[in-house]
Amino acid sequence: MLVLTGCSERKAALTAYNAQFFDYFDTFTTVTVYAESEDQFAKYENLIREEMDYYHRLTDIYYDYEGMNNAKTVNDHAGLSPVQVDRELIDLLLYAKEEYEVTDGKMNVAMGSVLSIWHEYRERGTADPERAVLPEPTELEQAAEHMDIADVVIDEEASTVYLADEGMSLDLGAVAKGYAAECVAAKLKEAGVTSALLSLGGNVRTIGTKPDGSSWRVGIQNPDAASEMSYIHAVDVNDSSLVTSGTYQRYYEVDGVRYHHIIHPDTRMPWNEYVSVTILCADSGRADALSTAVFNMEPDEGLAFVESQEGVEALWVFADGSEMESSGMGTYVEE
Repeated sequence: MLVLTGCSERKAALTAYNAQFFDYFDTFTTVTVYAESEDQFAKYENLIREEMDYYHRLTDIYYDYEGMNNAKTVNDHAGLSPVQVDRELIDLLLYAKEEYEVTDGKMNVAMGSVLSIWHEYRERGTADPERAVLPEPTELEQAAEHMDIADVVIDEEASTVYLADEGMSLDLGAVAKGYAAECVAAKLKEAGVTSALLSLGGNVRTIGTKPDGSSWRVGIQNPDAASEMSYIHAVDVNDSSLVTSGTYQRYYEVDGVRYHHIIHPDTRMPWNEYVSVTILCADSGRADALSTAVFNMEPDEGLAFVESQEGVEALWVFADGSEMESSGMGTYVEE
């Protein structure tokens, strides 16, 4: 009887279920989750939506939400008073400060004063290309005086955030999507999910492998829109994250020159050494932060930095189409 009972208690077969939505972080999200039934997947999907919605609102710098103090609330009170926020925003900002130190300031969530200027010019230039212009250098220089991350004052005990410089503002775009994806993955694991793929625009986070033990394979987008190939490589991404920062999605043109959204913290201008930088590592928040940071590093500096980070691999695509990869990236990459 014991033997028969043991044999009959086999785990139910898992089926892949998919969902897509465009409700969070201004990007297209797709999810694939292996579940025992459609009803079970519906619970997982609801969990994903709840967590994504929460972090979307929490990190929003443009809109207020009833009953929540978010990044916009903190920005609105710059130089005035500390703002009590959820612990999750405290943790995200502490994490961002750590990555600022690790990357020697190449990823700075306190750059809102500069990034908001570029956002405004890009929006106007996209809406009216014939009148597209660049920000004035003096405008950017003045804004850059208000991006010292030391002025982001966090009181963990009181759960408050205070921007000590009234001209400062947060912009969490370099880390928010990846951080949210990592939090979603953690919630799904707690709920019992053993095999899933989450894709938030260029941010991919997988849980485990596929149920049959095969790898999740994720394509690195071809930065050349004119090419017939949509992807330049396929990457095995098992229980880890793949994030790409590139120049080919958010940009506008002035006098025939393209100006993308990745702004170098030192020059306050778009950095044009690469067309994309892809980071592979276990944590999606870290992959998101490092893809921006490494994009803003010289090739030799970026390669040395990646090689010094345990469990981090990278692939660079240069403006001329050539590529560079870290020493261990080839283990995961195929044509």
